[in-house]
Amino acid sequence: MTLRQNRLGRSAVPVSELSFGAAGIGNLYTQVADDQAEQAVTAAWDAGVRYFDTAPHYGLGLSERRLGAALRFRPRDAYTLSTKVGRLLEPAAGDGTDLAAGFAVPATHRRVWDFSADGIRRCLTESLERLGLDRVDIAYLHDPDDHAGQALHEAYPALERLRDEGVLGAIGVGMNQAGPLTRYVRDTDVDAVLVAGRYSLLDQRALTDLLPLAARRGVAVVVGGIFNSGLLADPHPGARFDYAPAPHERLTRALDLRAVCERHAVPLRAAALRFPFGHPAVASVLVGARSAAEAKDAAALFHHRVPDALWAEFKERGLLAPHVPTPTREA
Repeated sequence: MTLRQNRLGRSAVPVSELSFGAAGIGNLYTQVADDQAEQAVTAAWDAGVRYFDTAPHYGLGLSERRLGAALRFRPRDAYTLSTKVGRLLEPAAGDGTDLAAGFAVPATHRRVWDFSADGIRRCLTESLERLGLDRVDIAYLHDPDDHAGQALHEAYPALERLRDEGVLGAIGVGMNQAGPLTRYVRDTDVDAVLVAGRYSLLDQRALTDLLPLAARRGVAVVVGGIFNSGLLADPHPGARFDYAPAPHERLTRALDLRAVCERHAVPLRAAALRFPFGHPAVASVLVGARSAAEAKDAAALFHHRVPDALWAEFKERGLLAPHVPTPTREA
């Protein structure tokens, strides 16, 4: 099976339209066995996925170790790999788990924010050691929300130098806020931004400024969080939106979206996955998987036919604003 590849902004780095988010194999919320993690990556590969994203934050390095092991014997030029910088992992004494940060792993390390130039280089060096690979293709500044000054004036120039040196093929920023990402698109020479949760069927804040500016400047957008913490995967009382119990109005809207999808025989998750590709700046949609079944399911949803009439009904019923771009069947 193959997936269309898009170039990441002005770089030469290709990304498959459907990409693999590796937080799940870092024991996000629940434990995942080593063989289950490897099978998830293998299933994604067999489905044509050639872009894989990870971070030191995910499971205190477990995601990077598992992803690297699963990809180690694949042809290195056949896939694109991204990781993130800004959090160093320092050894920590004591018992307990990392569940407070969302990962079911022993708390053997602690995260230390560091957006200095030296911190960025050290972060990448340590990521390569965990991955067991000779390079990553893309590095994103990871959640620099509370470190805006240092990230912009120290970390970003360090990434730019690494790109100029040929160490990285592309650089970017990953956040769950559209506004700060817009500043990077406007004021720097990033190749891509990864925006989580802000361009979905329930939340189109990225459409106000970020996506139009990215399209004008030739910056690629990778979209994560398309299910908004699960509400668009399975809307029901108690479902979560942005990591918290969904407000009543969000749940009602998700249920209305699902009802329209059912009339068109389309899973809500398939519509949620295809929706971002209505905008020309979007190069890839990132979907997490912790098992082979989840990876296969994501690929099946990606290929599910979503008729134009579904998008039209969303707009007719006020579930999408008239100006929101939607995919065509050929997209």
